[in-house]
Amino acid sequence: MLKNRFYELLKNDFLILDGAMGTMIQQSGADLGDIHGISGITHGPLIQSIHRLYVEAGAQIIYANSFGANRYKLEASGYSPQQVIMADVTNAKRAVEGTDALVALDLGPIGRLIEPGGDMTFEEAYSMFQEMVVAGKEAGADLVVMETLSDLYEAKAAILAVKENSDFPIICTMTFEANMRTFTGLGIPAMALTLEGLGVDALGINCSLGPKEMAPIVEELSRWTNLPLVVKPNAGMPDPETEEYLVGAQEFCDYMEQLIPFGVKIVGGCCGTRPEYIQALKARFAKRKFVHLDKTIPSAVTTGINVLVIDQPRVIGERINPTGKKAFKEALASKNMDYIIGQAFAQKDQGADILDVNVGLPEIDEPQMMAGVVKALQRVIDLPLQIDSADPLALEAGLRVYNGKPIVNSVNGEAKSLEKILPLVKKYGASVVGLTLDEKGIPQTAQERFDIAARILKKGLQAGIKKQDIYIDCLTLTASAEQERAMDVIHSLRRVKEELHLKTVLGVSNISFGLPNRQLINHNFLALALGAGLDLPIMNPGDDSMMDAIRAYKLLANIDRDAREYIKTYQDFDGQEELHKGQRPEGILEGSEKENPVNKKSSSKAKPSSSPEKMTLIEAIEKGWKEEGMSITRDMIATREPMEIVREFLIPALDRVGQDFERGDIFLPQLLLSAGVAQGAFDVIKKHMADQNTHRESRGKILLATVKGDIHDIGKNIVKVLLENYDYEVVDLGKDVSQEAIVEKVIEEDIKLVGLSALMTTTLKSMDSTIGLLKRERPDCAIMVGGAVLTEAYAKKIGADYYGSDAKKAVDIANHHFSVV
Repeated sequence: MLKNRFYELLKNDFLILDGAMGTMIQQSGADLGDIHGISGITHGPLIQSIHRLYVEAGAQIIYANSFGANRYKLEASGYSPQQVIMADVTNAKRAVEGTDALVALDLGPIGRLIEPGGDMTFEEAYSMFQEMVVAGKEAGADLVVMETLSDLYEAKAAILAVKENSDFPIICTMTFEANMRTFTGLGIPAMALTLEGLGVDALGINCSLGPKEMAPIVEELSRWTNLPLVVKPNAGMPDPETEEYLVGAQEFCDYMEQLIPFGVKIVGGCCGTRPEYIQALKARFAKRKFVHLDKTIPSAVTTGINVLVIDQPRVIGERINPTGKKAFKEALASKNMDYIIGQAFAQKDQGADILDVNVGLPEIDEPQMMAGVVKALQRVIDLPLQIDSADPLALEAGLRVYNGKPIVNSVNGEAKSLEKILPLVKKYGASVVGLTLDEKGIPQTAQERFDIAARILKKGLQAGIKKQDIYIDCLTLTASAEQERAMDVIHSLRRVKEELHLKTVLGVSNISFGLPNRQLINHNFLALALGAGLDLPIMNPGDDSMMDAIRAYKLLANIDRDAREYIKTYQDFDGQEELHKGQRPEGILEGSEKENPVNKKSSSKAKPSSSPEKMTLIEAIEKGWKEEGMSITRDMIATREPMEIVREFLIPALDRVGQDFERGDIFLPQLLLSAGVAQGAFDVIKKHMADQNTHRESRGKILLATVKGDIHDIGKNIVKVLLENYDYEVVDLGKDVSQEAIVEKVIEEDIKLVGLSALMTTTLKSMDSTIGLLKRERPDCAIMVGGAVLTEAYAKKIGADYYGSDAKKAVDIANHHFSVV
């Protein structure tokens, strides 16, 4: 089978991929409008000839020209994905006839953002990729490549679509910027851990940057995976006058050669890399040997953006759980997500590193609720989740929609549990908590617990789960009922840590159930467990005493170097007088303890989270709570002038969020969520003003368009949302817009600022000619440009007045421009 041929190729020192398709089509003189989507049908012989040139240059894998062949991008073409992909794969297969080269079905980004940043659901994205995979399978592709992705959630949808509908090998490359994050804010460790967990065969980086700029990104990626590394850079940037790329074939190879020490295995080229680049690459790498790097990858969990390494005690917040909580049960029964999200924010503010999510209630549909809660939480909070259920269906529902690498709580030593849960953990690339009990119940001795832990480890490894992803819970007993066995937990935990070398988990507060002064027992038990090697205490982070114990342990164990965290937290703590009284200084301990005697706010300096009922509009915008923001705005309109709300609340809140984005404190998903809240508030204000026959004054009119030949409009759409939130009137011409249509609308609407977007290097010529026509016809109209392929220097070279590196910069440009004109 040809899929086995792929794995055979991986045994060689290096595997050579092809180069740029778009560049070659552009240089052929074909009409730009034919490049996208249907060129495999309309220009089949041309596409075949380009593929053949790459095969002759030495490429061992040819990417079918199916990058944009999804339902969304083809909606106006008159062709279905099945028709286009059949043509694309057939063209590639004809080009490789008589050779050993393989044909890959190429899956690019859909072109719409997935929720919460966009309007597309995870399920919709999966459906579109599924359609492409089935078509590729029917057409006879040999493997699947995913490239130029920036959203980890989208990558997960694509990988699941491939895994569940084919047996294709998978290569997945994502597009990073020089700051080592993707367009959506994804970091390299989170990408590597999640993609490897989901079962791709090779992963890496393509597009956006040249090989020199990719070096630090490749070096970082090499630390986080043992999978074959893929590098497919651009040939630098094109010169706007000559249209030649600035990095030549030999220079390209010089830089690519410098990546070999990082363990690079699969190499090729993206934008600007013609057949001579691939030929030179083949010749250069034939003289070199693959460098094998056998790294130890740490235990870690991730969100859709960041990674949390389990290299010190990490607190798993226990409060999203209905056990013993009447209010939480009522929230689940009524589907009150605000209450659940409030619990999440409170625990984050109190110092939780991970959130346990348990929604088990007999009267509800637990799988549906689990999926809904996971989506709701990751929409607004960037903490990893522990998906906690005794129902395998609920576990899978949560795992499927989780963006990143979560923890599954739990499996145990029973054969039935191991058979049902471990395959789910493996499929979705999660970590798993193993409980030391089996068909006989909780063991009587520490030795029996250890034996069950060893059995879970063995079965987990047999299921393909990595050792660093298996955590053991030695099960906290209740001292009031089994006092003589309470220390068995500590003994077995220590053995699991020292002999099996696994991470450990404990639900700490169970130890004190039924006893007075539970806080004292919990505190001391936690200290003992930490000393024995506890990594993940499941506890209430609102308990000061417990958080104090963890901070003190980190200091004493030399984890908190130079006592920085300890001093930051307790620098206002005066010491002995308060200590003897069992008190904290005024201002550190606040709040009610009605629900639970240990439910106190953390003594850290973190600002306590507001409940939705008490939240301000600015807080709602910062946290991304749209319904609350709209409700607060309706209430404010009763006592304040609408434009006063805009000036004193909405704009300042957006400015603060924008500053956080520019500092790297938040990323694109959070920025878009905040913009969505502000948009909702603006909508409330607009409706009120319309009802009152009042006019909301525009700060200026701006035209936005993605240039001719480019059908990628995600960036433009984000800019539109932010500009409208800042009270600008936006004329949106959409994507693939001709220069004549842009100029005509500018004249018709008397527009003074135009924003042009391009994602593909092949459409920079369109941007250049559009700017030239605008300057000739409307010299008083300023132009800002943006897109992944642009730089500030390049923008100036093609005559743009402003360069917007991201959506927030576009707002800053508009503010500046309309303040001086």
